Order: sequence, then structure tokens, then C-alpha cells
Amino acid sequence: MNGTYPVAFSVDYPDRELNRLTSALRIFTVIPIAVVFAAIEGFTARYGGNGATGATTVAIGGTGLLFLPPLLMILFREKYPRRWLPLVKWLLAIPHYVVLFVLYIGAFFAVIGAWIAILFTGRYPRGIFDYVEGVIRWHNRVIGYAFTLVTDEYPPFRLRL
Repeated sequence: MNGTYPVAFSVDYPDRELNRLTSALRIFTVIPIAVVFAAIEGFTARYGGNGATGATTVAIGGTGLLFLPPLLMILFREKYPRRWLPLVKWLLAIPHYVVLFVLYIGAFFAVIGAWIAILFTGRYPRGIFDYVEGVIRWHNRVIGYAFTLVTDEYPPFRLRL
């Protein structure tokens, strides 16, 4: 590897005073995002009956992860991936999934901390910004390798470029 990975992600640091009011109200924007996310990812609903008898459970899930990447590869690259390649890549990326799970938890609390810091100081703390950007970068590398199949180069275990 020459120091750069084929899937890149970078965001400019907001080196300015941030609006505290819009930052405070921004938490309410999660409502429409959560509705769309639930529609894409699926949900389980239980209705009817009393208790466990006579109740019906409906589970709706998104199958895009199994269908969409090979379809996009066929459409845009005009070739089908070697037939077992997606499955092998999904399995090879398991260590990344474990590490990313821990990083996601840290990023969740870091974003909450950054939100509180913006409310009181009007500035996004640089360390938190770099950490969250690194987690998103790592996530994009793993998705690019294992799901969208844009590269065959195994993603590095690092937050930096």
C-alpha cells in the first residue's frame, strides 16, 4: 500500500463560530431521518390478540445489501463480480465490523459531547472532529471493500488517511 487507500473521505474542519441556536434545534432533524432509516432497514411490528395468543408479527427488512452491490457493478462496470468474491469479502471484513462497532459507540458519545460543546462555546472541538471524521473514513473504507465492491485492496486498521 502506498499510503493512500482507493476509498477516500475528508471533511474541512469548521474553523469558525458555529450558530448555537441552530445547533441546539438540530437534534429534532433526527425524526425524519429515523423514519426513512426504519423504512429502509426494516422493523418488526406486533399487533392483534391479547398476550402471546392470536398476535401477528410482521417483519420487514431491506435486502439491498445482497442485491444492490452486484447490480450496480453489472450496470456501471459492465462485469459481474467473481461469484464468491462478495461473500469472501464480507467474511474477511469481520475484524473491521468488530472494531467499528466499538468505534461507533465512541463516536456516538463524542458527537453528543461535541453538541454540548457547541452549545456552550460555539466551537466544534478539534479532537472530537478528527475522531468522528476518522470513524466515518474507516466505515467508508470497509463499505467500499466489502459491500459496494469498489476495490479489492483490504482496508487498513486506522482512522487517519
